Amino acid sequence: MAQILIHEVGPRDGLQVEAQVVPTEVKLGWLERLIGSGIDIVQVGSFVHPQKVPQMADTDELFRRLTATPRGGAVLSGLVLNEKGLERGLACGVEMYCMGVSASATHSRKNTGMDPADATRRIIETALEARRAGREVQVSVQSAFGCGFEGAVPEERVMGIVAAYLDAGLTAISLADTAGHAYPTQVAAYVRHILVMEPTAKVTAHIHNTYGVGMANVYAALDAGASSIEASVGGLGGCPFTKVAAGNVATEDFVHALHRAGQRTDIQLDVLVGVARDVAAFFGRELPGCVHRTGAITAKAPA
Repeated sequence: MAQILIHEVGPRDGLQVEAQVVPTEVKLGWLERLIGSGIDIVQVGSFVHPQKVPQMADTDELFRRLTATPRGGAVLSGLVLNEKGLERGLACGVEMYCMGVSASATHSRKNTGMDPADATRRIIETALEARRAGREVQVSVQSAFGCGFEGAVPEERVMGIVAAYLDAGLTAISLADTAGHAYPTQVAAYVRHILVMEPTAKVTAHIHNTYGVGMANVYAALDAGASSIEASVGGLGGCPFTKVAAGNVATEDFVHALHRAGQRTDIQLDVLVGVARDVAAFFGRELPGCVHRTGAITAKAPA
């Protein structure tokens, strides 16, 4: 595998389902450590209505404060659902825009109030506007591997959305396992399908661990040619508009596995573990991830 990019989504996908709102100063502390850990991209938050997702009410302020002075470290990404979200993001310094369409009609209506066809047109227009503003854009297909409400989602429906993205010149594409229904052979087949459609596409896998096969799906995606993985510190997360909201693959677990293979040793695993432990202490419960509880294996396994 070539260099694997890691996109930390804990501050957004990890926190959005939590009822206990995290104070802005606490979030900033976690974000600054994640940004400096060697992770490639950190998703600061989403531009959604604060009454629908109270945990994201301070997203604009977080971006303003994080971009107020020059800094190194990770690219800062933000999730937008529509043109209004893009306007807010442009005003506060988002560096990479993430936006997507659900392949499930039920999930799409719950999440955006639109059916997938209308949502696809709107997201493509918004993505192109972000590109014209000189910003990096990643587009996603949510519920790509199945839906908690509808069950199986036809592959042709997923690839139809992907084809619309590619036709618009949008080649950074994330396949999101929103409901956690993915299984390894399916993930590999979908990634390969996209790379046949467009060999230069940059494919990301956003994997939830709802049914315990998250890490297997991550490696299936990488083996098939995905170049980026989205994960969440501590394994926090889940979409509040799906049927069973469950956590993501834990960032520190994935990085630990990479370190065991001598990969991405530039990422500071101890920082990720420390943040995961602090998040667990804040919420006063055990998180789904493993390595922040077990500790890391420090020596590389023999070949």
